[in-house]
Amino acid sequence: MRRITPRLTLAALLTLGLVGTGATAHASPKPADDDIATQLKAIRGVTLTVDKVLPELPDEHYYELTFRQPVDHRHPNKGTFEQRIRILHKSVNRPVVLFATGYDLYTPPAYRSEPTKILDADQVAVEQRFFTPSRPEPTDWSKLNIWQAATDHHVIVQALKKIYKGKWISTGGSKGGMTSVYHHRFYPHDVDGTVAYVAPNNPTVWDNKPYDRFFDTVGNAECRAKLNGLQQEALNRREEFKKLIAAQLAAAGQHFTTIGSIDRDFEATVIDFRWGWWQYNLAAECANIPDRTASTQTLFDYIDANDPFLSDTDESLAEFVPYFYQAATQLGEPDPSTSYLKGLHYPQGLDTSRNFIPTDIRVPKFDYQTMPDIDQWVKSKGSHLMFLYGGNDPWGVKPFRLGPGTKDSYWYSVAGQRHSGSLISVLPAAQKDQAVGALLRWAGLPAQGAPAAKRLMAPVNSYDPLLDKRARL
Repeated sequence: MRRITPRLTLAALLTLGLVGTGATAHASPKPADDDIATQLKAIRGVTLTVDKVLPELPDEHYYELTFRQPVDHRHPNKGTFEQRIRILHKSVNRPVVLFATGYDLYTPPAYRSEPTKILDADQVAVEQRFFTPSRPEPTDWSKLNIWQAATDHHVIVQALKKIYKGKWISTGGSKGGMTSVYHHRFYPHDVDGTVAYVAPNNPTVWDNKPYDRFFDTVGNAECRAKLNGLQQEALNRREEFKKLIAAQLAAAGQHFTTIGSIDRDFEATVIDFRWGWWQYNLAAECANIPDRTASTQTLFDYIDANDPFLSDTDESLAEFVPYFYQAATQLGEPDPSTSYLKGLHYPQGLDTSRNFIPTDIRVPKFDYQTMPDIDQWVKSKGSHLMFLYGGNDPWGVKPFRLGPGTKDSYWYSVAGQRHSGSLISVLPAAQKDQAVGALLRWAGLPAQGAPAAKRLMAPVNSYDPLLDKRARL
Protein backbone atom coordinates (compact mmCIF):
# COMPACT_ATOMS: atom_id res chain seq x y z
CA MET A 1 0.00 0.00 0.00
CA ARG A 2 1.23 3.46 -0.70
CA ARG A 3 1.49 5.02 2.69
CA ILE A 4 2.42 8.66 2.56
CA THR A 5 4.86 9.03 5.03
CA PRO A 6 5.66 9.71 7.37
CA ARG A 7 8.04 6.49 5.59
CA LEU A 8 3.60 9.53 5.97
CA THR A 9 6.55 8.43 4.26
CA LEU A 10 3.69 8.62 6.43
CA ALA A 11 7.98 9.59 8.94
CA ALA A 12 12.14 10.86 8.76
CA LEU A 13 9.80 14.05 7.95
CA LEU A 14 13.04 15.19 6.46
CA THR A 15 15.99 15.96 8.38
CA LEU A 16 13.13 18.39 8.62
CA GLY A 17 14.84 19.35 11.70
CA LEU A 18 18.10 20.89 11.15
CA VAL A 19 18.61 24.44 11.84
CA GLY A 20 19.34 26.80 14.60
CA THR A 21 19.57 30.52 14.17
CA GLY A 22 21.08 33.44 15.89
CA ALA A 23 17.68 35.05 16.28
CA THR A 24 17.56 34.79 20.07
CA ALA A 25 18.90 38.28 20.79
CA HIS A 26 15.44 39.80 20.81
CA ALA A 27 13.84 37.20 23.08
CA SER A 28 12.55 38.31 26.46
CA PRO A 29 13.68 36.40 29.53
CA LYS A 30 12.01 33.02 29.77
CA PRO A 31 9.48 32.69 32.57
CA ALA A 32 10.19 30.10 35.21
CA ASP A 33 9.42 26.62 33.97
CA ASP A 34 7.14 26.06 36.94
CA ASP A 35 5.11 29.10 35.88
CA ILE A 36 4.61 27.69 32.36
CA ALA A 37 3.58 24.36 33.85
CA THR A 38 1.06 26.15 36.05
CA GLN A 39 -0.34 28.07 33.09
CA LEU A 40 -0.64 24.89 31.00
CA LYS A 41 -2.43 23.05 33.78
CA ALA A 42 -4.83 25.97 34.13
CA ILE A 43 -6.13 25.47 30.57
CA ARG A 44 -9.48 23.75 30.66
CA GLY A 45 -9.17 20.11 29.58
CA VAL A 46 -5.38 19.95 29.84
CA THR A 47 -3.59 17.25 31.82
CA LEU A 48 0.17 17.74 32.13
CA THR A 49 1.90 14.35 32.04
CA VAL A 50 5.61 15.19 31.52
CA ASP A 51 7.55 18.22 32.77
CA LYS A 52 11.32 18.04 32.38
CA VAL A 53 14.48 19.18 30.61
CA LEU A 54 15.73 16.84 27.89
CA PRO A 55 19.49 16.10 27.88
CA GLU A 56 19.61 16.85 24.14
CA LEU A 57 18.06 20.31 24.63
CA PRO A 58 19.39 21.70 27.92
CA ASP A 59 18.26 25.26 27.10
CA GLU A 60 14.63 24.31 26.55
CA HIS A 61 11.91 22.75 28.64
CA TYR A 62 9.85 19.78 27.52
CA TYR A 63 6.20 19.31 28.32
CA GLU A 64 3.89 16.51 27.31
CA LEU A 65 0.20 16.87 27.90
CA THR A 66 -3.19 15.67 26.81
CA PHE A 67 -5.92 18.01 25.63
CA ARG A 68 -9.54 16.95 25.98
CA GLN A 69 -11.22 17.26 22.57
CA PRO A 70 -14.80 16.65 21.47
CA VAL A 71 -15.20 13.59 19.28
CA ASP A 72 -17.47 15.80 17.17
CA HIS A 73 -16.76 19.53 17.28
CA ARG A 74 -20.25 20.22 15.90
CA HIS A 75 -21.79 18.36 18.84
CA PRO A 76 -19.28 18.76 21.70
CA ASN A 77 -21.61 17.11 24.21
CA LYS A 78 -21.37 13.76 22.41
CA GLY A 79 -18.18 12.39 23.90
CA THR A 80 -14.52 13.38 24.21
CA PHE A 81 -11.03 11.93 23.79
CA GLU A 82 -7.58 12.88 25.03
CA GLN A 83 -5.24 14.24 22.31
CA ARG A 84 -1.49 14.11 22.96
CA ILE A 85 0.67 17.22 22.55
CA ARG A 86 4.37 17.89 23.04
CA ILE A 87 5.80 21.34 23.70
CA LEU A 88 9.44 22.37 23.41
CA HIS A 89 9.49 25.65 25.32
CA LYS A 90 12.04 28.46 24.96
CA SER A 91 10.15 31.66 25.72
CA VAL A 92 6.57 32.89 25.63
CA ASN A 93 7.74 35.71 23.37
CA ARG A 94 9.40 33.60 20.69
CA PRO A 95 7.56 32.50 17.54
CA VAL A 96 5.71 29.20 17.87
CA VAL A 97 5.88 26.39 15.31
CA LEU A 98 2.82 24.16 15.20
CA PHE A 99 4.22 20.81 14.03
CA ALA A 100 1.57 18.49 12.62
CA THR A 101 2.76 14.91 12.55
CA GLY A 102 -0.26 13.72 10.53
CA TYR A 103 0.12 10.46 12.46
CA ASP A 104 0.92 9.62 16.06
CA LEU A 105 3.78 11.29 17.94
CA TYR A 106 6.36 9.05 16.30
CA THR A 107 9.27 11.52 16.32
CA PRO A 108 11.72 11.60 19.26
CA PRO A 109 10.72 14.09 21.98
CA ALA A 110 13.71 16.33 21.17
CA TYR A 111 12.94 16.47 17.45
CA ARG A 112 12.82 20.05 16.16
CA SER A 113 11.44 20.76 12.70
CA GLU A 114 13.37 22.87 10.23
CA PRO A 115 11.18 25.99 10.73
CA THR A 116 11.58 25.61 14.50
CA LYS A 117 15.34 25.75 14.15
CA ILE A 118 15.37 28.55 11.60
CA LEU A 119 13.20 30.70 13.87
CA ASP A 120 14.69 29.52 17.18
CA ALA A 121 11.07 28.97 18.10
CA ASP A 122 8.93 27.18 20.60
CA GLN A 123 7.38 24.04 19.10
CA VAL A 124 3.99 22.46 19.66
CA ALA A 125 3.73 18.94 18.17
CA VAL A 126 0.23 17.52 17.82
CA GLU A 127 -0.79 13.90 17.41
CA GLN A 128 -3.46 13.44 14.72
CA ARG A 129 -6.89 12.49 15.99
CA PHE A 130 -7.73 8.79 16.16
CA PHE A 131 -4.10 7.65 16.05
CA THR A 132 -3.48 5.79 19.27
CA PRO A 133 -3.56 6.76 22.03
CA SER A 134 -5.44 9.89 20.84
CA ARG A 135 -8.54 7.86 20.03
CA PRO A 136 -11.96 7.61 21.67
CA GLU A 137 -13.29 4.20 22.66
CA PRO A 138 -15.58 3.16 21.16
CA THR A 139 -14.47 4.91 17.97
CA ASP A 140 -16.94 6.71 15.74
CA TRP A 141 -14.87 6.64 12.56
CA SER A 142 -17.29 8.95 10.76
CA LYS A 143 -15.79 11.77 12.85
CA LEU A 144 -12.35 11.24 11.34
CA ASN A 145 -12.23 13.88 8.62
CA ILE A 146 -10.03 16.82 7.78
CA TRP A 147 -12.39 19.47 9.17
CA GLN A 148 -12.63 17.75 12.56
CA ALA A 149 -8.82 17.38 12.67
CA ALA A 150 -8.31 21.02 11.64
CA THR A 151 -10.67 22.07 14.41
CA ASP A 152 -8.60 20.06 16.90
CA HIS A 153 -5.62 22.21 15.90
CA HIS A 154 -7.71 25.38 16.06
CA VAL A 155 -8.82 24.68 19.63
CA ILE A 156 -5.23 23.95 20.69
CA VAL A 157 -3.85 27.11 19.05
CA GLN A 158 -6.51 29.34 20.57
CA ALA A 159 -5.88 27.92 24.04
CA LEU A 160 -2.08 28.20 23.83
CA LYS A 161 -2.15 31.73 22.42
CA LYS A 162 -3.16 32.82 25.91
CA ILE A 163 0.36 31.82 26.96
CA TYR A 164 2.49 32.16 23.84
CA LYS A 165 2.43 35.71 22.44
CA GLY A 166 4.64 35.35 19.36
CA LYS A 167 3.66 34.68 15.75
CA TRP A 168 2.58 31.15 14.81
CA ILE A 169 3.93 29.11 11.88
CA SER A 170 2.53 25.69 11.03
CA THR A 171 4.53 22.93 9.40
CA GLY A 172 4.63 19.23 8.66
CA GLY A 173 6.00 16.74 6.16
CA SER A 174 4.03 14.47 3.85
CA LYS A 175 0.67 13.78 5.53
CA GLY A 176 1.69 16.23 8.23
CA GLY A 177 2.21 18.84 5.52
CA MET A 178 -1.25 18.10 4.16
CA THR A 179 -2.66 18.46 7.66
CA SER A 180 -1.02 21.89 8.02
CA VAL A 181 -2.56 23.10 4.77
CA TYR A 182 -6.02 21.85 5.73
CA HIS A 183 -5.83 23.63 9.09
CA HIS A 184 -4.72 26.85 7.37
CA ARG A 185 -7.61 26.58 4.91
CA PHE A 186 -10.34 26.23 7.56
CA TYR A 187 -8.76 28.57 10.15
CA PRO A 188 -6.62 31.02 8.15
CA HIS A 189 -6.14 33.39 11.13
CA ASP A 190 -4.71 30.75 13.47
CA VAL A 191 -1.23 30.89 11.95
CA ASP A 192 0.88 33.53 10.22
CA GLY A 193 2.40 31.12 7.69
CA THR A 194 2.62 27.46 6.70
CA VAL A 195 5.64 25.49 5.48
CA ALA A 196 4.44 22.21 3.94
CA TYR A 197 7.07 19.66 2.94
CA VAL A 198 6.35 17.05 0.23
CA ALA A 199 2.59 17.32 0.77
CA PRO A 200 0.56 15.35 -1.81
CA ASN A 201 -2.56 16.91 -3.26
CA ASN A 202 -5.06 14.77 -5.15
CA PRO A 203 -8.16 16.72 -6.21
CA THR A 204 -8.54 14.54 -9.33
CA VAL A 205 -8.45 11.10 -7.74
CA TRP A 206 -9.72 9.42 -10.91
CA ASP A 207 -6.78 10.63 -13.03
CA ASN A 208 -3.73 8.39 -12.70
CA LYS A 209 -2.06 9.39 -15.98
CA PRO A 210 0.38 11.80 -14.23
CA TYR A 211 1.71 8.86 -12.19
CA ASP A 212 2.08 6.74 -15.31
CA ARG A 213 4.06 9.51 -17.01
CA PHE A 214 6.25 9.83 -13.94
CA PHE A 215 7.16 6.14 -13.88
CA ASP A 216 7.84 6.22 -17.63
CA THR A 217 10.39 9.02 -17.26
CA VAL A 218 11.87 9.10 -13.73
CA GLY A 219 15.58 8.25 -13.49
CA ASN A 220 17.04 6.59 -16.57
CA ALA A 221 15.82 3.77 -18.78
CA GLU A 222 18.26 1.26 -17.28
CA CYS A 223 17.07 1.90 -13.74
CA ARG A 224 13.41 1.71 -14.71
CA ALA A 225 14.02 -1.58 -16.53
CA LYS A 226 15.79 -3.06 -13.49
CA LEU A 227 12.91 -2.17 -11.18
CA ASN A 228 10.28 -3.47 -13.57
CA GLY A 229 12.29 -6.64 -14.13
CA LEU A 230 12.64 -7.27 -10.40
CA GLN A 231 8.86 -7.02 -9.93
CA GLN A 232 8.21 -9.30 -12.91
CA GLU A 233 10.69 -11.87 -11.64
CA ALA A 234 9.22 -11.83 -8.14
CA LEU A 235 5.75 -12.47 -9.56
CA ASN A 236 7.17 -15.34 -11.62
CA ARG A 237 8.52 -16.85 -8.39
CA ARG A 238 5.29 -16.35 -6.43
CA GLU A 239 5.29 -19.75 -4.67
CA GLU A 240 8.92 -19.45 -3.59
CA PHE A 241 8.30 -15.97 -2.17
CA LYS A 242 5.17 -17.12 -0.35
CA LYS A 243 7.17 -19.81 1.48
CA LEU A 244 9.64 -17.17 2.67
CA ILE A 245 6.82 -14.90 3.81
CA ALA A 246 5.17 -17.79 5.65
CA ALA A 247 8.40 -18.42 7.55
CA GLN A 248 8.62 -14.75 8.55
CA LEU A 249 4.97 -14.74 9.59
CA ALA A 250 5.33 -17.82 11.78
CA ALA A 251 8.48 -16.47 13.42
CA ALA A 252 6.78 -13.16 14.20
CA GLY A 253 3.56 -14.78 15.41
CA GLN A 254 1.50 -12.34 13.36
CA HIS A 255 -1.54 -12.66 11.09
CA PHE A 256 -2.94 -11.65 7.69
CA THR A 257 -6.64 -11.57 8.61
CA THR A 258 -7.31 -8.08 7.21
CA ILE A 259 -5.39 -8.40 3.94
CA GLY A 260 -6.74 -11.93 3.66
CA SER A 261 -3.84 -14.25 2.91
CA ILE A 262 -0.12 -14.60 2.31
CA ASP A 263 -0.86 -14.56 -1.41
CA ARG A 264 -2.64 -11.19 -1.20
CA ASP A 265 0.15 -9.76 0.94
CA PHE A 266 2.73 -10.94 -1.58
CA GLU A 267 0.79 -9.39 -4.43
CA ALA A 268 0.24 -6.02 -2.75
CA THR A 269 3.86 -5.72 -1.62
CA VAL A 270 5.37 -6.55 -5.00
CA ILE A 271 2.97 -4.22 -6.83
CA ASP A 272 3.85 -1.42 -4.40
CA PHE A 273 7.59 -2.00 -4.63
CA ARG A 274 8.36 0.34 -7.54
CA TRP A 275 6.54 3.21 -5.87
CA GLY A 276 8.22 2.58 -2.54
CA TRP A 277 11.64 2.33 -4.15
CA TRP A 278 11.45 5.83 -5.64
CA GLN A 279 9.92 7.17 -2.46
CA TYR A 280 12.90 6.13 -0.33
CA ASN A 281 15.87 5.90 -2.71
CA LEU A 282 17.97 8.24 -4.81
CA ALA A 283 18.71 7.49 -8.45
CA ALA A 284 22.34 6.67 -7.60
CA GLU A 285 21.09 3.66 -5.63
CA CYS A 286 19.89 1.99 -8.83
CA ALA A 287 23.30 0.35 -8.92
CA ASN A 288 22.31 -1.70 -5.85
CA ILE A 289 19.23 -3.29 -7.44
CA PRO A 290 19.95 -7.02 -7.91
CA ASP A 291 19.73 -8.53 -11.36
CA ARG A 292 16.58 -10.55 -11.99
CA THR A 293 18.73 -13.68 -12.39
CA ALA A 294 19.75 -13.46 -8.70
CA SER A 295 18.60 -16.10 -6.22
CA THR A 296 15.08 -15.97 -4.83
CA GLN A 297 16.47 -15.21 -1.37
CA THR A 298 18.46 -12.26 -2.73
CA LEU A 299 15.44 -10.82 -4.53
CA PHE A 300 13.23 -11.42 -1.52
CA ASP A 301 15.66 -9.74 0.87
CA TYR A 302 16.02 -6.69 -1.38
CA ILE A 303 12.27 -6.15 -1.73
CA ASP A 304 11.74 -6.84 1.96
CA ALA A 305 14.38 -4.28 2.96
CA ASN A 306 12.63 -1.60 0.90
CA ASP A 307 9.01 -2.60 1.49
CA PRO A 308 8.67 -5.21 4.27
CA PHE A 309 6.29 -8.07 3.54
CA LEU A 310 5.12 -8.10 7.16
CA SER A 311 3.95 -4.49 6.96
CA ASP A 312 0.56 -5.90 5.91
CA THR A 313 -0.01 -8.03 9.01
CA ASP A 314 -2.95 -7.16 11.25
CA GLU A 315 -0.47 -6.11 13.93
CA SER A 316 1.39 -3.72 11.59
CA LEU A 317 -1.71 -2.31 9.94
CA ALA A 318 -3.45 -1.49 13.23
CA GLU A 319 -1.27 1.56 13.80
CA PHE A 320 -2.21 3.06 10.44
CA VAL A 321 -5.95 2.38 10.23
CA PRO A 322 -6.72 6.14 10.61
CA TYR A 323 -4.58 6.88 7.54
CA PHE A 324 -6.21 4.16 5.45
CA TYR A 325 -9.65 5.42 6.50
CA GLN A 326 -8.81 8.98 5.49
CA ALA A 327 -7.29 7.88 2.18
CA ALA A 328 -10.35 5.77 1.41
CA THR A 329 -12.87 8.48 2.29
CA GLN A 330 -11.37 11.92 1.55
CA LEU A 331 -7.67 12.11 0.73
CA GLY A 332 -7.65 9.75 -2.22
CA GLU A 333 -4.65 7.73 -3.32
CA PRO A 334 -2.75 6.91 -6.49
CA ASP A 335 -3.41 3.78 -8.53
CA PRO A 336 -0.91 3.84 -11.42
CA SER A 337 -1.10 1.36 -14.25
CA THR A 338 0.49 -2.07 -13.88
CA SER A 339 0.18 -2.96 -17.54
CA TYR A 340 3.88 -3.82 -17.62
CA LEU A 341 3.03 -6.72 -15.30
CA LYS A 342 0.15 -7.99 -17.44
CA GLY A 343 -0.57 -11.67 -16.96
CA LEU A 344 1.53 -11.89 -13.80
CA HIS A 345 -0.85 -10.58 -11.15
CA TYR A 346 -4.48 -10.36 -10.19
CA PRO A 347 -6.81 -7.58 -11.43
CA GLN A 348 -5.68 -4.12 -10.38
CA GLY A 349 -7.11 -2.66 -7.18
CA LEU A 350 -5.77 -4.91 -4.40
CA ASP A 351 -3.19 -2.35 -3.32
CA THR A 352 -5.73 0.27 -2.18
CA SER A 353 -6.61 1.52 1.27
CA ARG A 354 -10.01 -0.17 1.67
CA ASN A 355 -8.23 -3.53 1.63
CA PHE A 356 -6.18 -2.53 4.69
CA ILE A 357 -9.09 -1.49 6.92
CA PRO A 358 -10.58 -4.14 9.25
CA THR A 359 -13.97 -5.32 8.02
CA ASP A 360 -15.74 -4.31 11.25
CA ILE A 361 -15.18 -0.62 10.40
CA ARG A 362 -17.83 0.87 8.15
CA VAL A 363 -16.20 2.85 5.33
CA PRO A 364 -18.56 5.31 3.59
CA LYS A 365 -18.45 6.30 -0.05
CA PHE A 366 -15.59 8.51 -1.14
CA ASP A 367 -16.09 12.26 -0.72
CA TYR A 368 -15.23 13.83 -4.09
CA GLN A 369 -15.80 17.43 -2.94
CA THR A 370 -13.28 18.04 -0.16
CA MET A 371 -9.93 17.84 -1.95
CA PRO A 372 -11.04 20.04 -4.88
CA ASP A 373 -12.19 22.60 -2.29
CA ILE A 374 -8.76 22.64 -0.64
CA ASP A 375 -7.01 22.86 -4.01
CA GLN A 376 -9.21 25.75 -5.12
CA TRP A 377 -8.67 27.60 -1.85
CA VAL A 378 -4.88 27.40 -2.23
CA LYS A 379 -5.07 28.76 -5.77
CA SER A 380 -7.64 31.48 -5.18
CA LYS A 381 -7.43 32.58 -1.55
CA GLY A 382 -4.36 30.97 0.03
CA SER A 383 -1.68 33.19 1.53
CA HIS A 384 1.59 32.82 3.42
CA LEU A 385 2.12 29.29 2.11
CA MET A 386 5.42 27.60 1.29
CA PHE A 387 5.61 24.23 -0.48
CA LEU A 388 8.73 22.11 -1.00
CA TYR A 389 8.87 18.93 -3.13
CA GLY A 390 11.38 16.34 -4.34
CA GLY A 391 11.82 16.04 -8.09
CA ASN A 392 11.98 12.21 -8.01
CA ASP A 393 9.28 11.66 -5.37
CA PRO A 394 6.16 9.91 -6.70
CA TRP A 395 4.12 11.64 -3.99
CA GLY A 396 5.02 14.95 -5.59
CA VAL A 397 3.47 14.03 -8.94
CA LYS A 398 0.26 15.73 -7.80
CA PRO A 399 1.45 18.63 -5.65
CA PHE A 400 -0.23 21.73 -4.35
CA ARG A 401 0.19 24.54 -6.87
CA LEU A 402 -0.03 28.29 -6.42
CA GLY A 403 -2.70 30.11 -8.41
CA PRO A 404 -3.56 33.64 -9.51
CA GLY A 405 -5.24 34.39 -6.18
CA THR A 406 -2.48 32.97 -3.95
CA LYS A 407 -0.72 35.74 -2.02
CA ASP A 408 2.78 35.98 -0.56
CA SER A 409 3.48 32.29 -1.16
CA TYR A 410 6.35 30.19 -2.51
CA TRP A 411 6.84 26.85 -4.29
CA TYR A 412 10.12 24.93 -4.62
CA SER A 413 11.23 21.62 -6.12
CA VAL A 414 14.57 19.99 -5.31
CA ALA A 415 15.83 18.23 -8.43
CA GLY A 416 16.50 14.50 -8.07
CA GLN A 417 15.31 14.37 -4.46
CA ARG A 418 13.20 11.58 -2.96
CA HIS A 419 10.37 11.92 -0.42
CA SER A 420 12.76 13.20 2.21
CA GLY A 421 15.48 15.81 2.08
CA SER A 422 13.58 18.53 0.19
CA LEU A 423 14.51 21.20 2.70
CA ILE A 424 14.98 24.95 2.73
CA SER A 425 18.58 24.21 3.73
CA VAL A 426 19.37 22.47 0.42
CA LEU A 427 17.77 25.02 -1.92
CA PRO A 428 20.00 27.03 -4.28
CA ALA A 429 21.30 30.20 -2.65
CA ALA A 430 18.78 32.61 -4.16
CA GLN A 431 15.81 30.40 -3.30
CA LYS A 432 17.18 29.77 0.17
CA ASP A 433 17.48 33.54 0.75
CA GLN A 434 13.93 34.00 -0.45
CA ALA A 435 12.50 31.17 1.70
CA VAL A 436 14.36 32.15 4.88
CA GLY A 437 13.43 35.79 4.39
CA ALA A 438 9.74 34.95 3.96
CA LEU A 439 9.73 32.71 7.02
CA LEU A 440 11.41 35.34 9.19
CA ARG A 441 8.99 37.97 7.95
CA TRP A 442 5.93 35.80 8.62
CA ALA A 443 7.26 35.12 12.12
CA GLY A 444 7.77 38.83 12.84
CA LEU A 445 11.54 38.52 13.13
CA PRO A 446 14.01 41.03 11.67
CA ALA A 447 15.39 40.32 8.21
CA GLN A 448 18.95 40.65 9.52
CA GLY A 449 18.45 37.26 11.15
CA ALA A 450 18.65 35.60 7.73
CA PRO A 451 22.47 35.39 7.44
CA ALA A 452 22.74 33.72 10.84
CA ALA A 453 19.93 31.34 9.95
CA LYS A 454 21.62 30.35 6.68
CA ARG A 455 25.02 29.82 8.29
CA LEU A 456 23.54 27.43 10.80
CA MET A 457 21.33 25.69 8.25
CA ALA A 458 23.37 22.50 8.04
CA PRO A 459 22.31 19.02 9.11
CA VAL A 460 23.08 18.44 12.77
CA ASN A 461 20.87 15.43 13.30
CA SER A 462 20.76 12.23 11.27
CA TYR A 463 17.13 11.56 12.21
CA ASP A 464 14.83 12.07 9.24
CA PRO A 465 11.12 11.55 10.02
CA LEU A 466 10.25 10.87 6.38
CA LEU A 467 12.48 7.81 6.45
CA ASP A 468 11.12 6.55 9.77
CA LYS A 469 9.68 3.09 9.18
CA ARG A 470 7.17 3.68 11.99
CA ALA A 471 5.47 6.30 9.83
CA ARG A 472 5.95 4.86 6.41
CA LEU A 473 2.98 6.29 4.55
